[in-house]
Amino acid sequence: MLGTGINTLAVLVGGFAGLFLKSGLKESYRQVIHHASALSVLFVGLSGAISNMLDPSANAVLFIISLVIGGIIGTWLNLEEKMASLGDVLEDKLSQSTLRGQFSEGFVSASLLFCVGSMAILGPLESGINGNHDILLAKSVIDGIVALVMASTLGVGVVFSAVSVLVYQGVITLLAGSLAPFLSADMLRELSIVGGILIFCLGTNMLKLTRIKVSNLLPAVFVPIVYYLLASVLV
Repeated sequence: MLGTGINTLAVLVGGFAGLFLKSGLKESYRQVIHHASALSVLFVGLSGAISNMLDPSANAVLFIISLVIGGIIGTWLNLEEKMASLGDVLEDKLSQSTLRGQFSEGFVSASLLFCVGSMAILGPLESGINGNHDILLAKSVIDGIVALVMASTLGVGVVFSAVSVLVYQGVITLLAGSLAPFLSADMLRELSIVGGILIFCLGTNMLKLTRIKVSNLLPAVFVPIVYYLLASVLV
């Protein structure tokens, strides 16, 4: 759990630093920083998806099927509203605090950004199986910087996303020994493609170009896992 603990701490430190920075920034500077962070998220998502799509062994249609099936499941489960409601509950706890404002947007966006992607899976697996924290240490640096930038515009919700990181990656770390035998390179590649697309969607939402319900698409990340598990059984 050391790697996940460091990653969680990085998000907290970066988030609080962003809140401190936010209090002394003019609105024009906040807007520039927000646009810069949104463009960075767009690039991270797009580059991650495309680099894996260019792999000759990549499945040309699985990510489309994953997004469709995942979107249907997520919409049925109403994940977007449930995550927003969780953010609202936490925000209500801050009703007497000067930290309140834009909580749900910051909490949901940051939680998705930090928990969707191959590093958020490979890192905890390496940490739990081999005690190797290199991936999570690299992710901690990235997440800390991103948390600082996002918190400076989206507020305290970004800080609370550290809880999502701790729970999500902590569970994977604890179950790493059981999960590792079932995760193939093909599975992780397809998962990275879907994760990259979801991160790209977060960026477009941050720029107010779209209002995609990214939380409703979250189950899409698990479709490649199910697909390859079934394929291994049936073949």
